[in-house]
Amino acid sequence: MEKKQQQEQEPDQSPSPSQTRLGERTESESSVDSMTRFVVPSLDGSPPKIVTIEEVSGIFKDLRNMELAHEIALNPDFKLKQYEPPTHSFEGRVKAMVHKAYWDVLRTQLERQPPQYDQAIRLLAEIKECIPQLVTPNERTIARINEVLDTDVIRQQAEQGVLDFKAYADFVILILSQSCSAARDEAVAELRKMDDVVDTFRSILELMALMKLDMANFMLELARKEISANSVQYEKEKLSKYLHEFHGKAGFPATEDWLQRNRSDVSNHQTIYNGYMELIDYPADKDFPELLRIDKERFAGISWRAQRLILCASLISIAQSPPIISQRPNNRVKLAKQLEIIMQDVKDETQVPAALESCYEQIRCLVNSALSQEQQPDMDEANLASLKSQLLQLSNKTSPVRSLMAKRFDLFVRVSLRADNHIPPPPAGFKEFEDELTALISSLLRLITYNHAVFGEQFFKILEKAGASAAESPSEPAAAAPMGGRAQVANP
Repeated sequence: MEKKQQQEQEPDQSPSPSQTRLGERTESESSVDSMTRFVVPSLDGSPPKIVTIEEVSGIFKDLRNMELAHEIALNPDFKLKQYEPPTHSFEGRVKAMVHKAYWDVLRTQLERQPPQYDQAIRLLAEIKECIPQLVTPNERTIARINEVLDTDVIRQQAEQGVLDFKAYADFVILILSQSCSAARDEAVAELRKMDDVVDTFRSILELMALMKLDMANFMLELARKEISANSVQYEKEKLSKYLHEFHGKAGFPATEDWLQRNRSDVSNHQTIYNGYMELIDYPADKDFPELLRIDKERFAGISWRAQRLILCASLISIAQSPPIISQRPNNRVKLAKQLEIIMQDVKDETQVPAALESCYEQIRCLVNSALSQEQQPDMDEANLASLKSQLLQLSNKTSPVRSLMAKRFDLFVRVSLRADNHIPPPPAGFKEFEDELTALISSLLRLITYNHAVFGEQFFKILEKAGASAAESPSEPAAAAPMGGRAQVANP
């Protein structure tokens, strides 16, 4: 600013042509380059960095792409979805108004006498431009589309008053029907039933948007194996770039705290292993590790799957007090399925008491129904009261039965993580929930193995920096693995 004021006060002191070469860029206040530079404050005592807006955009684009690759690698069901703004949001209202105005103009022009086709011609031109992206590459088909949707011919027909807009709609529907997936056949059939030409074209554009989505997901599926195979290295490279450009030596406080909390005197391997175990039931009062934050929701989902399993195992253990359950495997399996259904939406400790009340009612009904089928009397009030009291105690995580089942689950997970691609038999109390238990362990193993392949070296660097295990060599990270015998490779 001082430089600018000085230049304003002394205009005759600006550099002469001999002082400034032609075409040489100077750092003036009006320089676009200087206006788009930013100072990234130091996080670790090193000098601040000067970056451009393009560099900032590039690094955050890399991080978004890293997150997308991570999601594709870990989620076999990942698919792109069509974006729709919330109906009552500002964006949603604006979009609805613009779309309504567009189609109202088209309808108004077509209803004039004589009809006006300016909007219709632009619409057909847009459709002609988009269709090649949706159809199977075929020279004859593309040639036919260009021939029929020739803008000059359409304009001549409009000027002569012989343009059949509905005929063009039928042609577009025919082309789309030959290229769309089977899932869109019903939408095509509905299009053919429409009489109103404006509504028809509106639905044609909606179908084309869905077909673009189908095409994108098809291409994603073709590339999924390659993305999964290379995603670990890709993420490591992007993380390294981010650390170099922006993070410096600032560290990751939450990650460091997580590792130090689970520190083992045995080895850095054991420390990281303990840390992974904590992720299954992460303390609510602790910040989640920064390096794993991309999967925070995934770990939270696994955590509650685990808690639901522990609760179900606790419930079935208590419910086996009547012989009609403990001595009848079919009744036990039937009850286990019903309990799983009741507990499936529990995602918070505050929801547990109400769910347990429902479970008690279900257990009471099934027990009495089973007793009735064997011509035995219903459970008496004293036994029912005792059963209910024991069940409702499970709302407390430290209750004896729930604590016992949690310990069995914890030991099972530890053994599974140590096993080499082998999941052991379920522990006592979990037999009726073996399918869900196996699925949960598989998801957890995939998540831990993948994240360790990406961030394992960084974990060891953090531990070495903190002096967690001075006896381990600096080269250890390259060969480290969180579980015995398990390699550091993604296994999505």
